[in-house]
Amino acid sequence: MGSAPSAELFQPLKADDPAVVGGYRLAAVLGAGGMGKVYLSYTPGGRPIALKVIRSEFSEDPEFRRRFQQEVRSAERVQGLYTAPVIDSDTEGDQPWLATAYVPGPALSQAVALHGGLPLRSVLLLTVGVAEALHVIHGAGIVHRDLKPANVLLAADGPRVIDFGIARAADTTALTSTGVSVGTPAFMAPEQASAGTITPATDIFALGQIVAFAAIGAPAFGDGSSHAVLYRIVHEDPDLSRLPDELRPLVTRCLSRDPAARPGLTEIIELCQQISPEPLRQGEDWLPRTVAGSITERLQLPAPAPTPPPQQPATAPTPTEYSPHTPPAHTPAPQTPSPHTPPPYAPTGHAVAAAPTQAAPGVPAAPGAPAAPGAPPGYRPAPGYQTQPGYQNPPGYRNPPGHPNPSGHQAVSGYANPAPYNPGYHTPPPLHPSRYGPPAQRPRRTWLIVVGSVVATFVGLGIIGYVVSNGNDKGGDAKSPGSGSSAGGSASPGGKRPDPQPAAYQGINVTGNYSLRLADNPPRPAEDRESGVTYGKGDFYFYRDTTFGHDQVGSANGKLVLLNNAQKGSLETCRAETRFTEKIELDQLTDGSQICVLSKAGHIAVATYRGRSGPDDPSKYITIDLTVWRNADEAQTR
Repeated sequence: MGSAPSAELFQPLKADDPAVVGGYRLAAVLGAGGMGKVYLSYTPGGRPIALKVIRSEFSEDPEFRRRFQQEVRSAERVQGLYTAPVIDSDTEGDQPWLATAYVPGPALSQAVALHGGLPLRSVLLLTVGVAEALHVIHGAGIVHRDLKPANVLLAADGPRVIDFGIARAADTTALTSTGVSVGTPAFMAPEQASAGTITPATDIFALGQIVAFAAIGAPAFGDGSSHAVLYRIVHEDPDLSRLPDELRPLVTRCLSRDPAARPGLTEIIELCQQISPEPLRQGEDWLPRTVAGSITERLQLPAPAPTPPPQQPATAPTPTEYSPHTPPAHTPAPQTPSPHTPPPYAPTGHAVAAAPTQAAPGVPAAPGAPAAPGAPPGYRPAPGYQTQPGYQNPPGYRNPPGHPNPSGHQAVSGYANPAPYNPGYHTPPPLHPSRYGPPAQRPRRTWLIVVGSVVATFVGLGIIGYVVSNGNDKGGDAKSPGSGSSAGGSASPGGKRPDPQPAAYQGINVTGNYSLRLADNPPRPAEDRESGVTYGKGDFYFYRDTTFGHDQVGSANGKLVLLNNAQKGSLETCRAETRFTEKIELDQLTDGSQICVLSKAGHIAVATYRGRSGPDDPSKYITIDLTVWRNADEAQTR
């Protein structure tokens, strides 16, 4: 095969395609569907990603945005061997988008259209891989509801299931009645097509359809118009006459009209192992050579368009101002990025860390800024650092080892920089002393030092006396200046800690038997696998009692206070309350109920209850708004 990528696989960007989405520079179009368009891009480290931009018709619907945000948060918890993980997203921008790992392999629909049905061993390995993917997806409280051959990619080491749960965001929106099709009728379950009922068994029916499609090379309920196919799914039996005899019992059970009669995922995997004449093991030989060849073609990735070289400023800035991004005297020409070279941009989504602003050793600073007069190549002053001619460092200042003085500076020994001096700063190699000459000697002012020491002694004694007196007047222990410092600010001389600034989070969905920690930013519900129970270390958890139905919220690492209607949730209110509990029945809460959460780590939060999932929703969760004051109180040691 040639080295150039296929034009059919990676279509060039058109005039109406954006050049950058969420800070990711787009390289090509991978495809388009009912909900949006998928682009190829790269992470800052050069890893390829598939970035789906949602259609503007959907993004304008408030209900879609709410559901899309919920499904993206749920999808971020899915980390299986046979799924494409979600790595970044923006659900609140003008046009929502979602980024997943790029899978270099054709979709099952494409492979069957080009090469026909797969051999038995490939079908069995496909089935167990998709079954394992569904096991992880269902474990996160998600029903795929749009499982079809186009959403199953054939990678070199097994299948990958994509777009799990995202179709749910389009359900019940205004677009469902305007001709916009999201689901695929040929692979819907009978209960989904007739009544809109969605359960994990819905995905089992779709899995049976996929197995038949992979083996036969055509849909089990035939082709035709959507209405005709849906009628056959609801009222007629599938055509399995061309299906291999070994697969017929498995597919027949999966395609049962009764959801309760369909096998579970574990049973499906066991049946596949029994059908196979040899143990099923995933490997790079699981696909026929004709299909595997298309994987190699998808590894020839196009690079993103190079960033145009920066324009030099018309007038050079005055040499007395130093920029934190001052370049060296010589800036090398920009290089065209290769497919594995990180593009020059910084993603803005929540899941990717911001790129550092300091250059690494040997890397030039940002172009366009003037070099500091007299500064050696690679010199990078600290951000916001400015100098003027004749400026002298304060008494006791000493530059870092090997760091030369900028023009006009006079260094005086005796100062040691606090660590870290400047995060991301890279000291250039030391220069020959003769270049700058010995530092100038300042006249000694011994009498000033003596007077300053005496004054400082009296001031210090006065502060200590005030603190001790103030602590005794309050009947408590006196605190020395600076004690009790936290992220909220340093303590005042009276020992009182300034209140930290609140951090607000809207619409957090806490799945049943999941918990969150107030220290996390943002707080993300997760399972606690280390403690033996799902919420053992959580500051706030939602417990679902499937036996007696007593659903409740609680704290395993602190205390709760359910505020009455006359109270307003605030830091002061939560500090003053003494009606502590560890559990609150969900039946006690209504929309707008507020709960104080006081963690043992010293964090305080107000959780505002916004409701729970509906009875027909496969994912059971509650929705809360959260306002957190981190390090608002002293942490408890026991």
